[in-house]
Amino acid sequence: MTSPARKTERRPGPPEAGDTSTGPEQGEGAPGVEHARVDDAETPGEQTLSFPAIRDDASGAPDSEGSGDRVREVSLPEPVSEGLTAALRQLGEAVTDLHFGLDVPGADEARKAQLAVLAQLKDYVIPRVHMSTAPALIVIAGSTGAGKSTLVNTLAAQSVSATGVRRPTTSTPVLACHPDDHGWFAKGDLLGGLTRLEKPIDGKATESIVVVPTERLPQGVALLDTPDIDSVVEVHSEIAHRMLDAADLWVFVTTASRYADAPSWGLLRLAKERGARLVIVLSRVPIKSREVIVKHFGRMLDEYGLADVERFVINETKVVDGRMTDDDVVDLRMWLADLSVDEQRRAQAIQSTLNGVFNSFRSRVPALARHLETQVALRADLRSDVDAAFMGAIAEIDEATRNGSLLRGEVLARWQDFAGSGDLMRSLSLRKSKAQPQGPERLRALKAALRAGLESVITSSALRASEEVVARWRQRAGAGDRLAATPGLGRPSEELVRRAARAISGWQDHVSELIRTEGVTKRSVAKVVTFDVDSLSLIFMVGLLGYGTTELSPSRKTGSGGALPQRLLRGLLGAESLRSISAKARSDLRARIGLIFDDETLRYVDALDAAGIPDEAAATRLYQATYNLEVAR
Repeated sequence: MTSPARKTERRPGPPEAGDTSTGPEQGEGAPGVEHARVDDAETPGEQTLSFPAIRDDASGAPDSEGSGDRVREVSLPEPVSEGLTAALRQLGEAVTDLHFGLDVPGADEARKAQLAVLAQLKDYVIPRVHMSTAPALIVIAGSTGAGKSTLVNTLAAQSVSATGVRRPTTSTPVLACHPDDHGWFAKGDLLGGLTRLEKPIDGKATESIVVVPTERLPQGVALLDTPDIDSVVEVHSEIAHRMLDAADLWVFVTTASRYADAPSWGLLRLAKERGARLVIVLSRVPIKSREVIVKHFGRMLDEYGLADVERFVINETKVVDGRMTDDDVVDLRMWLADLSVDEQRRAQAIQSTLNGVFNSFRSRVPALARHLETQVALRADLRSDVDAAFMGAIAEIDEATRNGSLLRGEVLARWQDFAGSGDLMRSLSLRKSKAQPQGPERLRALKAALRAGLESVITSSALRASEEVVARWRQRAGAGDRLAATPGLGRPSEELVRRAARAISGWQDHVSELIRTEGVTKRSVAKVVTFDVDSLSLIFMVGLLGYGTTELSPSRKTGSGGALPQRLLRGLLGAESLRSISAKARSDLRARIGLIFDDETLRYVDALDAAGIPDEAAATRLYQATYNLEVAR
């Protein structure tokens, strides 16, 4: 990847014609810059990085002549302005689209990792890529009571950060910088998501940062005092890690009595994982045991693979007004001065950390994708539970409409009344006879009983399916338990009965239409016999629903020699026509029931959707965004 020092073009010397800046010192690295933006240039394929007006004073106020927002444009190389910018934008959008809605193991960690990646892109990576000449941001980090604020105050030569015995002391990050660099941090895009304050304000610790100018810090470097990484207040620890993600260099501060603690090594491990440029400060070291402590700490660092990390040792000393003496930090002050004047060294340090962040995306982003795939797979399992339960209900209804079990109770009584009273035979008549079918009341009663029987089978099967879905989901610990507790999922919807009634009524009308349009009687019968369509359609339904297939069939008890509806229908319609109508009627019934159950399953799909799980394509977009970023680098 191109060094940050070469991402923007320095323009020393007088401005060219048409340049609205007021002097050579107001180039892209000058103080007072509010933010950077990428604008389309006139040259095709080239973009420019535009900086707002440079202010004459450190506060960033407009100059006395009211020059307004004068802009100076500095060309960026095409790979930066187009390729890398597009890749970073794509990565940000892909990570933003993630939703880890199911409470499965690791979900909380994935959500935090997602927020960390987004914050780092916004607070550090994108601004740093486009403002490579901004001062280096050095974060001062460490565990509780390590003396971070004391160190910052000493180097700044003024009390910029609160100190004391109360823990936690620092709740709002404090950034100290040279007055000439104040504009970069007071209005720049680095840590752009945080509100700038002149002093800490209660209740704004999580989304704010205090920016303090001080003459004693060299130009080109800024110190950032953070809350404790192991703070008992969780939000403070989160702030500390966000500041680490936005820094160019990490200064890890620990003490002679705390350097072996787990939080200290947790931060060092994180620095290794992120590839951050690291400096270690061992403070409060007793003079008498300095040699022993330094050697032991050095061996631990060597064993951990940090033998080459630059280190500073501060002896145990007296702290007055939150500060040590200048003699205590002379080596650190010289290190800051060297970093300030050596642009190449500073650029290399920034580049090292930036590359480390890019490298960390190789593992951090795919880890998010893998967790997303786990959520998607669990969603698929939960959805399959719904499909299996309602497919089982459809199979149950299909069996009930074949084996004759539905023709019991009220339906059986109405059929016997219709058939035994003579109405069945009267529904058929000789063509030369003037006899008319009788018993419309019995006909309506049989039709209503058949409709009620089918509706009852549908509602009872839907109830069992709903209960089965909830039972299956409860067996899936975590996410399944929570979703199963959604009100109403353990029973059918209130609309089911109405939908079932409408569907069965429509099916009965469809069967009558099939008999009317396709039920052409056999030629030899049609010459002498006519029939009532409504009556024959009911006879057909009774036969279709399995009349005569069980021991309860009255036809077997009356000695009729078989199921009357089937014999009658074959005689009137013929076997081939009967088979065709039966297949169409049964297919239509199944389709209507399927539509009812589709509406029922939507309630469970809505519950899954409410959990916020994206589709499988989201994971693919993450992998693609990671690959595109590698190519753009």
